[in-house]
Amino acid sequence: MVIANVLQELNLQPTSIELGEVDFGKAYGENFSADLQVSLQEKLEAYGFELLNNKTSQLIEKVKSVCIEYVKRRHELEGVKLSAFLTDKLPYEYNHLSQLFSSVEGVTIEQFYIHQRVEKVKELLVYDELSLAEIAYQLGYSSVAHLSGQFKKVSGLTASHFRSLKDAKQRHSLDKL
Repeated sequence: MVIANVLQELNLQPTSIELGEVDFGKAYGENFSADLQVSLQEKLEAYGFELLNNKTSQLIEKVKSVCIEYVKRRHELEGVKLSAFLTDKLPYEYNHLSQLFSSVEGVTIEQFYIHQRVEKVKELLVYDELSLAEIAYQLGYSSVAHLSGQFKKVSGLTASHFRSLKDAKQRHSLDKL
């Protein structure tokens, strides 16, 4: 709704608005005028959104979104590798996605995924409804020891110590990593 309102303020008529993507069809050609683009960027930033107008940025954001989806759906995707999930969702070979992602983000897709997974563990620890064993199972870790080791390596804390802190400020939104 926010995006639709911003576009309406600027008298822009999109053909479709979906989560994370606005399609203008052929109405505005390949590019907006520089002034219109600046206005759109400013209005979007006021609401915490970012304008991604080049193909590389858009693809990187799609890779991030698919990784986050994979973390959220991990328990139902047993046996499906991240690379297969990405290539199923995006029309590119994994090697291409991996090289592009690494060159732009400075970390591998796998490292990004591990950070997302650890943030999900933090979320579940803060809720304090599941044991570490249940969290490990839900997120597809081979063992509690594997979860604990990865958690400590990424966060610098043990999972048990983090749970005892119950400090939600230690968490980051998955899309902000």
